[in-house]
Amino acid sequence: MLLVIDVGNTNTSLGVYRGPVLVAHWRLTTNRARTVDEYGVHARNLFELASLDFKAIDAIAIASVVPPLNYTLKRMAETYFLLTPFFVDHTADTGVRILYEPAADVGADRIVDAVAAIHK
Repeated sequence: MLLVIDVGNTNTSLGVYRGPVLVAHWRLTTNRARTVDEYGVHARNLFELASLDFKAIDAIAIASVVPPLNYTLKRMAETYFLLTPFFVDHTADTGVRILYEPAADVGADRIVDAVAAIHK
């Protein structure tokens, strides 16, 4: 299963996909002060409430427009899921050419929106 995390300035959304099917999703308040362990505990509790096996996650993708949380979420993925997450950014091979200059200014939210629109 795939865990996707969308970190926005106001909310952080989590979704779990089994193949192409979204089997669970949650929304948390984005909090830059939250620790690795707090994110890990939240994730485990949400999985338990949805009767999902935490250990069934075999990939994690993160799209974040809040760079200060990237390291925290990376460590959470490594510590609690034993996985290295894939971060969506302008260097990711998404199949979408970014023509805006500088490409680094294009947020992960816009990149995943473009990819989703193409695959819809």
